[in-house]
Amino acid sequence: MKMTFRWYGEGNDSVTLEQIRQIPNCTGIMGVLDYKAAGEVWEEDEIAEYVKHVNENGLEVEIIESVNVHEDIKMGLPTRDKYIENYITTIRNLAKYGIKVIVYNFMPVFDWLRTDLAHPIGDGSTALYYNDEELKGMTPKKIVEDTINNCNGFTLPGWEAERLGELEKTLEIYKNIDENKLRENYKYFLEKIIPVCEETGVKMAVHPDDPAWPLFGLPRVAHSQEDFDKIVKMVDSPANGLCLCTGSLGSSPDNNIPEIIRHFGNMDRVVCAHVRNVKYLGEKCFREASHLSKDGDLDMFEIMKAIYETCPNISIRPDHGRMIWGEKAMVFGSLWKRRKRNNKYITNRRFIERRLFGIL
Repeated sequence: MKMTFRWYGEGNDSVTLEQIRQIPNCTGIMGVLDYKAAGEVWEEDEIAEYVKHVNENGLEVEIIESVNVHEDIKMGLPTRDKYIENYITTIRNLAKYGIKVIVYNFMPVFDWLRTDLAHPIGDGSTALYYNDEELKGMTPKKIVEDTINNCNGFTLPGWEAERLGELEKTLEIYKNIDENKLRENYKYFLEKIIPVCEETGVKMAVHPDDPAWPLFGLPRVAHSQEDFDKIVKMVDSPANGLCLCTGSLGSSPDNNIPEIIRHFGNMDRVVCAHVRNVKYLGEKCFREASHLSKDGDLDMFEIMKAIYETCPNISIRPDHGRMIWGEKAMVFGSLWKRRKRNNKYITNRRFIERRLFGIL
């Protein structure tokens, strides 16, 4: 199991590679080139420069998280083929520089979504928060404006201005797209790219919908075990894998996260994982929580145990959590909280080894 850390790049993250290198047992990053718009080709020279920079700071980069799928592909428009060709070129280019996994999502319009980016917890810290009742009183345009205006001055992956620039037009097209049609478009995309992944040794890892239900009437098809069973069957290949984000799936109490990990881990389809905890505050209402099981509603020990027993060779990283001590950072979490979560995973792993195998 490789411990990694998400890094948003120079100028886009308050955390530096030098700081990440000092985190115990952290050997690499899950990388992001968030200045690239969905549909653009990632050129070889910029990939080479990025990978070299990370390597020179003593870290690996084998996973990229920001090769976003263009909306025309999801909507099945006639222009999708040119964007799929661009995606294929990017896969080939990334593979040349040692990238083994591409994390992506197939969420229409919105990536992750919260109604409050700095919800007070009561101890002075804040966390990302979602309340479906509050969302009902907001328009899509309003939630976009609020999210961009409250991101601490950082670029937010999944909320690029270029991608959301034609919001009203895009939402209008989606009125004629249901879950079945979205799955049809998804299958078309996978059928084109997975053979290239098999050829180049790259694995695709789909990230779950966040939160785990439809929003603003838009279809969503990746937020349950049943959904993921359908996805892996679209193209039956080890290159068609999953990024198991415990918090995204865990936003719905209906999802048994350790059971889902074991199900797909035993199928060898869990490619990587984002591990975090959530606290339920009501129906379709939750906030991010500390990674101690008692501070949220997910059993973090059983989650780590399921990973250890069924997919122990994957890379994992901490995700979201709280903002503490007034640190101004990406809304996904401060340096302190992200580092502390890594240490928590290491402790869980050591305890699991000793409990199961008597390893000292």
